[in-house]
Amino acid sequence: MKAGAEEIARLVRRCLERGAHVEIEGLGVFRADGKGGFRFLPATRPKVFLAYVQEDAAAAERLYRDLHRHGFDPWLDRKKLLPGQNWPRSIEQAIEVADYFVACFSQRATGKRGCFQSELRYALDCARRVPFEQTYFIPVRLEECRLPARICQQLQYVDLFPDWERGFERLLAALRQPRRATPLAR
Repeated sequence: MKAGAEEIARLVRRCLERGAHVEIEGLGVFRADGKGGFRFLPATRPKVFLAYVQEDAAAAERLYRDLHRHGFDPWLDRKKLLPGQNWPRSIEQAIEVADYFVACFSQRATGKRGCFQSELRYALDCARRVPFEQTYFIPVRLEECRLPARICQQLQYVDLFPDWERGFERLLAALRQPRRATPLAR
């Protein structure tokens, strides 16, 4: 059964009247304002899509936690995808709306076929719509490994080894560069 817009609005209102808040992924949160009304708090934290292979899940989750702690809104499939979601389309949407795409490379990732490679290609297509002076696609190396030629010929990468903290500070410096508010044009 599909819910219409009016039905969804009633459901949201009922939740808010009961004191709950309602978050709309990527947009913001509706909260009661304490005066019988409601207010919308837009999401303002920069969105960072994290691409990785399953064998590097522990490092990706560490990066997710570190980015979240430093004021970013990281997107990691195992944290954001819900049961029953069309995950290929959800991943594409998350890449499209991300302010940054961080690709986690390792020896396992560079030679593996599958979703990671597809995400890289899709993000490179999205990067073509971002102004040249803006950073979007950031390769990070989790260990000593070769990056694909198409990437290392055009983009500077950051190493998160042998010193994670030092590499993470360099990543933060790239993510904290001032940006103009220019959404991806279709």
